Amino acid sequence: MQSKRKKLLIVDDEPDILEFLQVILEEEGYEVLTSTKGEYLEQLHNGGLPQLILLDVLLSGKDGREIVKYLKSQDETKYIPVIMFSAHPSAEQTARAAGAEDFIAKPFNIDDLLAKIARLLS
Repeated sequence: MQSKRKKLLIVDDEPDILEFLQVILEEEGYEVLTSTKGEYLEQLHNGGLPQLILLDVLLSGKDGREIVKYLKSQDETKYIPVIMFSAHPSAEQTARAAGAEDFIAKPFNIDDLLAKIARLLS
């Protein structure tokens, strides 16, 4: 039987944030995949595609904005909504310019984050 839970992918190079978000989002009923590496996103393929991606703007060795541009240029991933996040509120404009559907500043307001996820998945 197929899982009806929505699959989310979180990419951040801080394991504590990944763990925190995974616990909260799983409690909300989502299936959650996590990665500390931006390269993971470039290896997504059919069947493993999430319904939504949460992506840090600054990853070690990679710029999340470049990853979003790449995802939005690929046929199989261009329709997946991306919420970018950063501790730098000034990053919102560049995140949206890169193609992210939404942005949230760290530290997160969890209710805001959940509302953004729900809105993009509806």
